[in-house]
Amino acid sequence: MAIGDSIAVPAAGILDKRRIAEAVDPTKRAFFWLSAFFVVYCARPEDWLPGLKYIPMAKITAILAMWGLFSVWGRTKRTFKDIPNEGKLLLAMIGLMYLGGFLSPVWKGGAVSRTIDFSKVYVAWILIFLLITTFQRLKKIIYIQTASVAVICFVSVIKGHSTPRLNGVLGGIYSNPNDLAFAIVITLPFALAFLLTSRSAIAKIAWVVGMLGMGTALVLTASRAGFINLIISGTVTLYHFGVRGRRLYLIVAVAFIGVVLLAVAGGTLYDRFSALSGESGRAQDSAYESYQARIFLMERAVDAIEHYPVLGIGASNMETYSLIWHQVHMTYLQVCAEGGIPVLIIYLLFIGKAFKNLRILRRAEKQLEPGMVMFTGALHSSFIGFVVGALFAPEGYQFFPYFAVAFTAVMVQICKDQTAEPRPAPAPKKPRHFLEAYGNYGRAGAVTPVR
Repeated sequence: MAIGDSIAVPAAGILDKRRIAEAVDPTKRAFFWLSAFFVVYCARPEDWLPGLKYIPMAKITAILAMWGLFSVWGRTKRTFKDIPNEGKLLLAMIGLMYLGGFLSPVWKGGAVSRTIDFSKVYVAWILIFLLITTFQRLKKIIYIQTASVAVICFVSVIKGHSTPRLNGVLGGIYSNPNDLAFAIVITLPFALAFLLTSRSAIAKIAWVVGMLGMGTALVLTASRAGFINLIISGTVTLYHFGVRGRRLYLIVAVAFIGVVLLAVAGGTLYDRFSALSGESGRAQDSAYESYQARIFLMERAVDAIEHYPVLGIGASNMETYSLIWHQVHMTYLQVCAEGGIPVLIIYLLFIGKAFKNLRILRRAEKQLEPGMVMFTGALHSSFIGFVVGALFAPEGYQFFPYFAVAFTAVMVQICKDQTAEPRPAPAPKKPRHFLEAYGNYGRAGAVTPVR
């Protein structure tokens, strides 16, 4: 073609196609399977949908999410080099748990097996950080967790309306009434955040109904620890959304609903609190025995720490060591007795990183969009609930708190990405031929260089 000739190149030229290809997020498929994993873990459909209990859906979705990530490795926005210290602390904690399991003085096989099962949280943690690169994705994951817990509450109330304290109605992380109450309390702030940020009236009604179901299930569990946790976490939540957010009507509404729920379904909860004062009765006697058993379990946990302070007795071996086949009802003692003092220190540093991330986010509130500010308050309320609830429940292997730490790390990284200065464009390459200076690829009327 001659130098002076001009041709019309289609608008969707080579460069346009490349731009379109780059605009498509290569991690979309991996994020889909991460979302599916959250549905399986949080909603536990195998417990209330027939036939699904024979399919290892959690393992399948986790493996597919990992495969989706590694299949696009090198084209992702974040890499393993970007993993924050929280992820490294979690990995160190799991490594020490494996060592303690292999050297367990109680039951090596059980400790190693439990550690292998717990190690899944690290895989999920890494996937959360690497795949959730926008606030919209983070909201989707939190939405799945919150909606799943709401569905679980309705299923538990419907299936277990005649079961005392909803005990064993569902399996896994919701089988114990104290664990169910714990999951509800740390999820309620997210539900309120979705209620306040929803624009659709139908969505607002759905969230109100969901929160009523969660509150009802919490009262029916008659969990004293869950109720105390709710009071403290709820106070922080109302401070963020009611006082700082200037929605004082929330305080009145929450107080009214709480009184109604306690009046309608709080009989067993009242009896269990009455047992602490020495009142007699069948329900009170049972609750008082539970109280005495908890004191004994704490003493056994302290004994385990005294005899095995470095590597502990192995994951989930506290039930055997307790002599009464129960777990100590305090997360910090559970972690220290089963993992050793070094694991407890790492665990506390890991949780402390979440509060550090929240402080960073709160200082940068003016640069954040309103939705991020709202969910920063929800995460802070949830963590306050966790730290308090951990004093009364054995939640060392519950994934929700670890997910929440990952959420704070993701939000900090998103904030950094938004405030980072744009990188300068690379300098143009020197033309290899003097006529290439007149070449303009991908545009109509471009001059084709002559070699």
